[in-house]
Amino acid sequence: MSFQWLKRYMPRSLFGRAALILVLPVVTLQLVVSVVFVQRHFEDVTEQLSRELSRAVNLAMDETVDNRVDGLLGIFPQRVDDSAEPAENLRRWYDFTGLIVIRTLEARVRGLEKVDLPDDKSVNLYIRRNGQLWLVSVDRTRSSATNAHQLFVNTLFFGFLMTLIAFLYLRNQLRPITRMAEAAEAFGKGRIVRYSPSGATEVRAAGRAFVDMRSRIERHIEQRTMMLSGVSHDLRTPITRLRLGLSLLDDEDREPLERDVEEMQRLIDTFLDFARGDAQAGPPEPVDPMALITSIVEDAQRAGQNVSLGALEGQGEAALRPRSLRRAVENLIGNATRYGTQCRVSANMTERSLRIRVEDDGPGIPPEDRESALKPFVRLDPARNQDKGSGVGLGLAIAADITRSHGGVLRLGESDDLGGLRADIVIAL
Repeated sequence: MSFQWLKRYMPRSLFGRAALILVLPVVTLQLVVSVVFVQRHFEDVTEQLSRELSRAVNLAMDETVDNRVDGLLGIFPQRVDDSAEPAENLRRWYDFTGLIVIRTLEARVRGLEKVDLPDDKSVNLYIRRNGQLWLVSVDRTRSSATNAHQLFVNTLFFGFLMTLIAFLYLRNQLRPITRMAEAAEAFGKGRIVRYSPSGATEVRAAGRAFVDMRSRIERHIEQRTMMLSGVSHDLRTPITRLRLGLSLLDDEDREPLERDVEEMQRLIDTFLDFARGDAQAGPPEPVDPMALITSIVEDAQRAGQNVSLGALEGQGEAALRPRSLRRAVENLIGNATRYGTQCRVSANMTERSLRIRVEDDGPGIPPEDRESALKPFVRLDPARNQDKGSGVGLGLAIAADITRSHGGVLRLGESDDLGGLRADIVIAL
């Protein structure tokens, strides 16, 4: 049997699910106690008391018995006018035991016409004998159990009290997990948040494992950066000698070789930027995304790129790293103008998210290759036009890293209007 339909109604957080596991048995227990004990016990007691009251009333109203029996039974019938009789049986809407009292008395008291249960203290019976209407008033304790409400009050009060205590304890137990999740999320965005393992034994073990993993990743990044920085330093010297040597050649021979040297220098700088993680440097700051996108497009147009500004929907500020986000958008624009003839940049900002869209009219990327295109050093030569210069396969990878550092995702698709590649930077606010 599948319970997939039930998942949509279940809480998604650990606290909500743990609270449901805690509350559901308590509520179920209270319902079972109420149904089994209250219904079977108090209803049986009420019915038994009402039967005894019926016998006593019948005996008191029996004309063959001496009237002194009335005082012995504690029942004192009174003659009343017919106008005093209510039009129907009366009880309060929440007096559930009154239903049993009325049903039992009507079945067993001879000549009973109406029953009035005005409160928890009295029962009024309107009985007709020999054409005369009699009123019999007795104490409510003679017809039903009076402590049913006490059970309900005690059950609800102590159930609520213990549930509240359990909620507070549960929240304290889940707080270390929340702190660890926040630290892990911040580390995924390039920030180091102070964190020390706490809580239960299992949570502490998971926290220590996270701290060790974070330390290993930091050491790995540091070693990679130092290694590539050293390689860059070593390569700059022979590149400088090549430049000096090329300066002695004739212009006709020198210019193609100088372009090759410039391409080598650009590739080395790209490798270093990706390795150092410059895209994730610096804390977020309040930025107007629409103004930033407009500035990026204007700079690209001044550089001679065929870029147009699309629709800019929404306004306000968001916590972003403007330099790194500018670089991500510039990389997408550079790819679009390299592999296509025109590019369009648009943005949409809501209370929950920011979406920056870059579209082109190039050949695009097949759906099966889009995931691979976001990996470093991946070049999709069959799918992209290489006539306008070569790359190293880091443009989309850097843009994806920048997007992840903002807590977002880079999505690739097909442009509906231009027919080429559509790249969406989606950042949760």
